[in-house]
Amino acid sequence: MNLENLQKTRIAYAELDEFIELLDEEDRNKIPIKLREFFKNEKDKEYFKNISTEIPIEEQNLKEETLALIALLYVKYICEDEEEKQQLKQIYEENEKIYRDKIKERYDPDKALQRKNNQTNHKENNIETSSKEIIPHKESTLRKIINKIKEFFKIKK
Repeated sequence: MNLENLQKTRIAYAELDEFIELLDEEDRNKIPIKLREFFKNEKDKEYFKNISTEIPIEEQNLKEETLALIALLYVKYICEDEEEKQQLKQIYEENEKIYRDKIKERYDPDKALQRKNNQTNHKENNIETSSKEIIPHKESTLRKIINKIKEFFKIKK
């Protein structure tokens, strides 16, 4: 892991540690103490986010890594509804498949060569083209996670 990624991870741990401290005691205690201690010990000790319970979570500008960790902790330890857990796991799996397909397409050697040839032909002919696809709106993984977390907090209040 390079230094930049390590720093991002430590910042995410700092945000996550702060988030865990804001949970009510019952939910906080569902997360194993060794795991909570790990986040506390490995976090960036100089980074403070000041998460507020008064502001919706999506407006707090938390790192994407933090939101992913919150979602993981929620599914693994806090959520007690098995049906909801299965729905969330299915959403995560679908989004992971979509992500992998995008990466596969982006780095497919045949398609990369084809794109390069198309760019070369485009420059040679001085023709500007733009292709636009109609892509159906699909709720992002991050948005789904945030919505689940918001639902979780609405239930707890």
